[in-house]
Amino acid sequence: MERLQKVISEAGVASRRKAEELIKEGKVLVNGSVASIGMKVSGADEIIVDDKKIKKEDKEYYLLNKPRGVICSLDDKEGRKLITSLIDTKKRIYPVGRLDYDTTGAIILTNDGKLTNILEHPKNEIERTYLAKVSGFVSKDDCKKLEKGVLIDNNFCKAYHVKLKKYDKKSDESYVLLTLKEGHNHEVKNMFDSIGHSVDKLKRESFAGLGIEELRSGEYKKLSIKEVKRLYALKKAD
Repeated sequence: MERLQKVISEAGVASRRKAEELIKEGKVLVNGSVASIGMKVSGADEIIVDDKKIKKEDKEYYLLNKPRGVICSLDDKEGRKLITSLIDTKKRIYPVGRLDYDTTGAIILTNDGKLTNILEHPKNEIERTYLAKVSGFVSKDDCKKLEKGVLIDNNFCKAYHVKLKKYDKKSDESYVLLTLKEGHNHEVKNMFDSIGHSVDKLKRESFAGLGIEELRSGEYKKLSIKEVKRLYALKKAD
């Protein structure tokens, strides 16, 4: 059993918030009766929204190598390019989490709300591996500070497996590979700022174990059933 507004949203009819409004306005029927907020339904229930019967939508799963200059949102008042415009599908998909406007790399898009919740919930500690190009030389002590953890805006942020990949003496820039198991806003940039290094470029090399080695910037692939099952298996027991 799932909440009605969630089922409507996942069917691509409306956002969850809009679905709630439609329910309040009496425009949603379940098995011929006017629905109510908080109501739960199953796959056997007949759901009609604005006189149209909705069908349970097939799930789609994509891994995208997000290019720079694309926003991870379903709409934007500034008219910037939306991440969903890069995927050729008629389904109402959305990004799992976010990457900043100028951050590139691995991101999953889907219409599967259940999987989205698994991948976004902090308790599941989903791994995110980044390659950061930062100012100055990142020493072993700097790496240890990030691995030990730093406090940013009352959030304890910790990195795992921090490694200096390369230092360019000419430009005085370091290339650092690090793995996080959280998803705070601007987390990597803020962590490096806290130890005196600014991030010039940031790329997410992999998300939840899915890498983008074979995908050029802006390219994507459909996830296999095996890959989706592996993502579901990342959920930790309650």
